[in-house]
Amino acid sequence: MNKTVILVAGPTAVGKTAAAIRIARMLGTDIISADSRQCYREISIGTAKPSAAELAAARHYFIDSHSIASEVNAAMFEELAMGYAAEIFSRHDTLVLTGGTGLYIKAFLEGMDEMPPVPATIREAVRAGYAEHGLSWLQAQLQEKDPAFYATAEIQNPHRLIRALEIFEATGQSITAFRTKTARHRDFRVIKTGLELPKEMLHANIHARVDQMMAQGLVEEVRSVLPWRHHNALQTVGYTEVFDYLDGSSSLASALEGIKTHTRQYAKRQLTWFRRDPDLRWFDARSPEALEQYVREQLSRK
Repeated sequence: MNKTVILVAGPTAVGKTAAAIRIARMLGTDIISADSRQCYREISIGTAKPSAAELAAARHYFIDSHSIASEVNAAMFEELAMGYAAEIFSRHDTLVLTGGTGLYIKAFLEGMDEMPPVPATIREAVRAGYAEHGLSWLQAQLQEKDPAFYATAEIQNPHRLIRALEIFEATGQSITAFRTKTARHRDFRVIKTGLELPKEMLHANIHARVDQMMAQGLVEEVRSVLPWRHHNALQTVGYTEVFDYLDGSSSLASALEGIKTHTRQYAKRQLTWFRRDPDLRWFDARSPEALEQYVREQLSRK
């Protein structure tokens, strides 16, 4: 096993892109993005996509690779990322995997778990409940019935909540119970690292980023994708709040505050997800040299 994946994980706004680029340049290799929204060409501001300069600094895969008109999920990402890895490994001994979508990272490193079938009657009942009562109903149902899933879920994303509720109603078990199967064999070694910051600093980064998104034209970007507003990728933080503003059901100020609040909550759930992995080594995002030194040491132990 002479090929190695270096994972740079962590919450939103912690500085993963900059750290991943440093590692990729140090090793002379490429980056696979594990972000469920940055693959869409039409949405760049609200997804905090790497800048043109950052994309030029190191080759990125799964950035701007799809149109918002198409649906991408974790199973598709697994297949795509394995193809990307084969291409990169044909030229290099290492690659960098970075992003905040835990399920996509898991899909690439371990494979996707098979989920039990859901009867059509249950699927229809859950979707009818969501259509009638909205996102808050889904959240309340899962908080009560599947708290293990809810603790780390992207709770602003109805697509994922619907799926989890369908599985619970069909089996009486948490969707997390079906995510514990043996990982698939991969023909590469993995060095797992994560970036963290003190909570106050991370929150300040989040607030500054959201303000920057607004200044860059987030409202105009959201308006441009209104025809796809029910698309899974847009049922997420930064888009749902602005859709409410455009509908006239909230003010711009409350939309801005909502994005900041929901992004902080999302960052907390990301950290909960990643910290369940005992093999992930954490580093202060303010000290990239320590991360680079660790990667060098681990690679020297091949």
